[in-house]
Amino acid sequence: MIGARMECRRCLMIGSGLVGIRAAQRSALCLGLLVCIGTQAASAADCPGHPDALGTSRTLVVDPREHPRIGSMQYGETLPLADHEVVLTFDDGPLPPHSNRILDILAAQCIKATFFTVGRMAKGYPEGVRKLRDAGHTIGTHTQNHPIYMKKMPIESARQEIDEGIASVTAALGDSAPAPFFRIPGLSRAEEVEDYVASKGIQTWSADFPADDWRHVSSARVFELAIRRIEARGKGILLLHDIQPRTVAALPRILRELKVRGYRIVHVVAATPERPATPTEPQQWQLHPASETVATSHWPAIPNFVFTRANMLPAPALADMAWQDERSMMPAQARDRAGRGVPRPAPWPRQPSFPQNSAASALPVPGPAVFEIEEKRGDGAPEYVWSSRRAERAAASHHETVGRANPVSADARDSRRMIPGGPPIMQSGLRRGLVGAP
Repeated sequence: MIGARMECRRCLMIGSGLVGIRAAQRSALCLGLLVCIGTQAASAADCPGHPDALGTSRTLVVDPREHPRIGSMQYGETLPLADHEVVLTFDDGPLPPHSNRILDILAAQCIKATFFTVGRMAKGYPEGVRKLRDAGHTIGTHTQNHPIYMKKMPIESARQEIDEGIASVTAALGDSAPAPFFRIPGLSRAEEVEDYVASKGIQTWSADFPADDWRHVSSARVFELAIRRIEARGKGILLLHDIQPRTVAALPRILRELKVRGYRIVHVVAATPERPATPTEPQQWQLHPASETVATSHWPAIPNFVFTRANMLPAPALADMAWQDERSMMPAQARDRAGRGVPRPAPWPRQPSFPQNSAASALPVPGPAVFEIEEKRGDGAPEYVWSSRRAERAAASHHETVGRANPVSADARDSRRMIPGGPPIMQSGLRRGLVGAP
C-alpha cells in the first residue's frame, strides 16, 4: 500500500511538469497518471469476505459542460478510458426486488456504477434511490415516464419530461440532487432535446455497447453479447438495465469474466468546485483519435506567417508574351500621322471562309453492290422478290425522289429488294468480290 502511494506521488510530480512536452508524450504521461490513481483506488477498495473481488480501479471526474454528449453509439466523443477499462451503467430503475439484487452483486465485488433513474420509479420506490446513494453509486436521470420515442415529441413535452424526472429523483433523495447526467430513453436522440439538456449543464450519455438485456433473450445471451462486444472494442460504456431478471442472472458471470480477461471497472462522477475534473487530453475523448503510428500524427504544423508589407507585383510586359505578331495586341483604334483614327483589326484570329458549294460538300453514296446480299433458293431464283406491283410502284416513286435530291445515289434503286411486308434491303455483291461469303 505504501509503495503504491509512493508511485502515485512520483506520477503526480511528473504530471506537474507536462508543459512544453510533445502532445503524444503528454497524453502517455497523463494516462500513466490515471493508472497510478486507479492503482491506489483499487488497493484501497477492500471487500471483506471477497478477496477475489473485481473492485473499482479508479474514479473518473468529468465536467459536463466541457463534454456535453458522450457515447460512441451516437456521438463523436466518449469517456477517456484506457484500454481494458469499463464503465457499468444501469437504466430504468429502481424496481424491487431486481434492483436490490443488482446492488448486492455490485457490493460483493466492491464495484461502483452509474444508474439512470426514471422519475416515476423514484416516486414509487424512493427508498431504492436512497440505497443507490448510500452505496456510493452515481445517480443520473432518465425522464419522468420513459417515453420511448422522445425524438417525435414536441420540445415542450420533452422539456417537461426531463424537468419532472429530475424533480422526482431530487425529492426521493431528500437532501441531495442527482448527478448532472442524463440518458434519453431508448437512445432516441433529438438535437433539440440534447441542446436543452446541455443548456442546463447536464451531460447526455449514450453508450459504447449494449447487452440487449431489454429484449426477450436468455441470461446466457446477455452474458455472451456483453463480453463479445466489450472484447471487440477493448474498453467503453456498457449499457444494462437493473429492472430485468435476466440481467440479475447474467451480471455475476459478466463480472467474473471481466476479471479473468484483465478488465478494470471505472466509476464516473461529475466535477464540482471542490473536486475538479480529471486531467485529460482532447484526443482521449475522440471516437477514433490519431495514432502515433500514423504519419499525419508527426506532420509539422503549418506556421502562421506575418507580412510586414504587401507589395504589388508588376504587370507582365508585351515582350513577355509569346505572340508572333505584336501588332495584333495594339488597340483596335490607332492614329495615323495626321491624327485621324485608323481602324485596326481585332486581336483574335479570323475564321477562314470556305466556298459554299452544296455539290462539293455532299458525300458520295456507296454503290449498291457493296452491301447487297443475294440469297438464292435451291432452284437458283432469288429468295426475296417484290411482293406486288403496288410495292414496285411505291419503291420506284421513292427512288425517283431520292435521285432528284441526290443524283449520285439515283442508280441505287435498280438493286433494291424488299422483304415481303418489311423495309427494303441491299443484296450482295459477291460477284464483284467486295464482301466475303457468309
